[in-house]
Amino acid sequence: MLDILFSHSYYYPLDAKQWKNQTPFPPLGTIYAASLMREKGFSVDLFDTNLRDNPYDIEKEIVERKPKFLVLYDDGFNYLTKMCLTTMREAAFEMMRIGKSHDCTIIVNSSDATDHYPKYLFNGADYIIQGEGEITLLELINTLNNNQSAEKIKGVVYTKEEETITNPKREVLKNLDELPMPAWDLVDISAYKNVWNSSGKDFTLNLATTRGCPFKCNWCAKPIYGNRYNTHSPEYIVKHIQFLQKQFKVERFWMCDDIFGLTPGWVQNFNLELKKTKTSLKYYIQSRVDLLLKEDTIEALSESGLQEVWVGAESGSQSILDAMDKGTKVEEIYNATTLLKDKNIRVAFFIQFGYLGETKNDIAKTIKMIKELVPDDLGVSVSYPLPGTKFYDKVKDDLRFKANWTDSDDLAMMFKGTYNSKYYKKLHRYVHKEYRKSQGLQFLKRVFKSPSKLSTVAIKRIAYLLYYFPSAFMDAQILKRMEHLND
Repeated sequence: MLDILFSHSYYYPLDAKQWKNQTPFPPLGTIYAASLMREKGFSVDLFDTNLRDNPYDIEKEIVERKPKFLVLYDDGFNYLTKMCLTTMREAAFEMMRIGKSHDCTIIVNSSDATDHYPKYLFNGADYIIQGEGEITLLELINTLNNNQSAEKIKGVVYTKEEETITNPKREVLKNLDELPMPAWDLVDISAYKNVWNSSGKDFTLNLATTRGCPFKCNWCAKPIYGNRYNTHSPEYIVKHIQFLQKQFKVERFWMCDDIFGLTPGWVQNFNLELKKTKTSLKYYIQSRVDLLLKEDTIEALSESGLQEVWVGAESGSQSILDAMDKGTKVEEIYNATTLLKDKNIRVAFFIQFGYLGETKNDIAKTIKMIKELVPDDLGVSVSYPLPGTKFYDKVKDDLRFKANWTDSDDLAMMFKGTYNSKYYKKLHRYVHKEYRKSQGLQFLKRVFKSPSKLSTVAIKRIAYLLYYFPSAFMDAQILKRMEHLND
């Protein structure tokens, strides 16, 4: 009999956009929790849903292993779990139902369960862990094994005599180095490698150096790790990298922090530790343009092996950035992009359309910025109201009919914005075409200046101009008509 069967509720094949990318990452948050519980003497296993396409396969595992506890513990480092997609919620409910039918005690820790715990309790969860979960889970299972009440355990929500009990929140873990290394042995790494290999991209594993984020963009929720942040030491992270390189022959990493290098001097010390231990790697991160411009941060990132940085550019309009409480300036986006490209570091933009008060002029400024800076990659979305944010509070009255996307390619406007969902979906395609035009023209200029730089990639990008010029023009005309209908 197994003590704890861990699982989670994200299925890449049920999210068509992400599955098409063929770049899945193991459930890092889940295997952190599993590692701690195993260190404390519990027998644990993992039913990894990431590469599966339905929740019913878990029944066979439960029948064979007979776990006392079924713990659905989502990977809080994966931004996709913040979005609380309805397909994943439904899958979680089905796994919970199967677990209950085999007498498992059901414990859930996820962004969606934290925000919507009544739904999870109604569908069979015995306990919801809100926020950061490892220490709460350990205390809860020890308490239940001793046949004691959970009434004094911080961070837990449960039902007692048909009344929902919401205990006080637990303080976040400050010394992250106390945690054992994640239980990577529970993950079928070869299965992940096969998917990455089929995509033609370098196999990459995910690491987290921090938890939480201190910035207060009013559309960004932090249901698991909160508004404070805590950091692993550079020494811990380098040891983790060395282990993964030796164990799985991996050289490229996704540093999946909300914001990499938050602590002043951390990036520089990380670079020094890599040099000291003669550890080399390739990696990519998410960051903020204002942080990148501090001191010699870009220099240290370049030296330490950074290949690519995704920045939350969001908009080319300062009025929209200010409305979001983003705390960054448009000129900082320009400056950081230029400096990163000078170091041959790829720059990718997260762009967000549809924020409250957005005008046609704001949209035009964002498109202009994209065309002028020509980032190396682009992620375009529309504003998504997450529970617990100021933005959500402003639009929650509009969310009665649709409060969640079905999958991450949904792109539906769930509140009354300047334009409707059809407009923003067309805008999404138009912006990508304008972006590809700019890329093609950039390659064309390079080839004119230096014909020796003509590569297969350059030929493709230039050839695509024959499609993108007329196609983008047609989309622009359609958008003008759609704007008129909204006036």
